[in-house]
Amino acid sequence: MTVAPEDPPRGPEPARRRSFDTLITVVTVVFAGVVLGVVVWYMIAGPGTSTNQVSPTGPRGDYPVGVSSSAQPSGKAPPGAHALAGFDLSYVSDFNGTSLPDGWEAFYGVPGGDPSGQFAVTHVVVSDGLLQLNTWKDPAYGDKWVTGGLCQCGLAHTYGAYFVRSRLTGPGPNDAELLWPAARVWPPEIDFNENGGDVTATSSTVHWGQTDQIDQLHVSIDMTKWHTWGVIWTPASITYTVDGSAWGVVSAAVEIPRQPMTLDIEQRVRCGGATECPRVPESIEVDWVAEYTMK
Repeated sequence: MTVAPEDPPRGPEPARRRSFDTLITVVTVVFAGVVLGVVVWYMIAGPGTSTNQVSPTGPRGDYPVGVSSSAQPSGKAPPGAHALAGFDLSYVSDFNGTSLPDGWEAFYGVPGGDPSGQFAVTHVVVSDGLLQLNTWKDPAYGDKWVTGGLCQCGLAHTYGAYFVRSRLTGPGPNDAELLWPAARVWPPEIDFNENGGDVTATSSTVHWGQTDQIDQLHVSIDMTKWHTWGVIWTPASITYTVDGSAWGVVSAAVEIPRQPMTLDIEQRVRCGGATECPRVPESIEVDWVAEYTMK
């Protein structure tokens, strides 16, 4: 007997059918949400962009930290000639004296990409065994926030290892330690310690490709404490280190620069837009720099 369409449903089978229909609806909604999330991520990140949150890993002592010394402002002297296996010490500066060592140049003028900013050579100071980059409102520039920056422009390498013993006095400007192409044609760029104005975390970023694709990592750490930041750049990888431990590695061949680069250290205020001007003076203090070349 055929049940007429107007007859009401009977028995347990229609109830099971409604549950099945509900399940299909829920699965469909969840799937659509996942697809939408992927599309939004792709639109924001774009191809070739990678961002990850990582923490320092590996045993201490794998990479140079420095030698304990009560005579040093940071409590550690530069590492020795054989502190990094497979590399030779090629340069070290303890920033003694009252002027920049040979081969270093202070920045001046408006920073590229930061039209609200201003570099001044007077904001780069060497004294008491420290290199200091200082951000403060400078009356010489109409009380504008002015920053310090410099490059080791006289010494470029293709591959090598760089270690910088540094700390920040507080939040405010974007502070960065990086490798920059000696030919001044950008990209590439390797930022191995860039805090974005924060003192609770920092990041590393490789800029690569003609359209400035990036590979970025983040690590949580107290930037007001003394740390030894390092980058080990070889034909096969870029390894980021802090206080003797590796905290990030880039191994994609397409992302690794293969041209001479120099060490730069700088501050940028980046006032306006999504960022705020600093509220109080701030400094990067650098105790020493040590560099190694591959054997």
